[in-house]
Amino acid sequence: MTTIETTNEHDEGATRRDFLNVFAVVGSAVGTAAFVWPLVDQMNPAADTLALASIEVDLSAVEEGQSVKVKWRGKPVFVRHRTAAEIATAKADDGASDLKDPESDADRVTAGKEQWLVMVGVCTHLGCVPLGQQGEYGGWFCPCHGSHYDTSGRIRKGPAPKNLEVPSYSFLSDTRVLIG
Repeated sequence: MTTIETTNEHDEGATRRDFLNVFAVVGSAVGTAAFVWPLVDQMNPAADTLALASIEVDLSAVEEGQSVKVKWRGKPVFVRHRTAAEIATAKADDGASDLKDPESDADRVTAGKEQWLVMVGVCTHLGCVPLGQQGEYGGWFCPCHGSHYDTSGRIRKGPAPKNLEVPSYSFLSDTRVLIG
């Protein structure tokens, strides 16, 4: 009976070839990533743009019943120091049937800081800037098309479809707020 000896020359060649193929694919992937990364990274906003992404507002000079308007991302932002009467009116109107965009007053302010209302001052109808402490509800009034907002910035009357937008913000202290 004859025995046939098998050698591993073919298997060793395949193993080397597989290693070279994997090495070539990995090297190509790393080279492609090194080429593509700068192209993708250049699409990120510049440092000066990121600096405008947030704004810190000092609230110490804003007395009760007053509002300030600051510019954030090219838009006006209203910061209102509401009176106790304005807060009570806004809370009482939470269940009003004429709210086009139902949202409670508590959802529009920070808990424990209900006296501070922070909103983007752009009418949701056509982008006009509403006038403060005017209109039928004592909040904001957009004279361009007659939209009336209440003391919580909620649309109550007129063509505007949504409430004034509340940007993301956080209190850094009792007298400082970070918008954005």
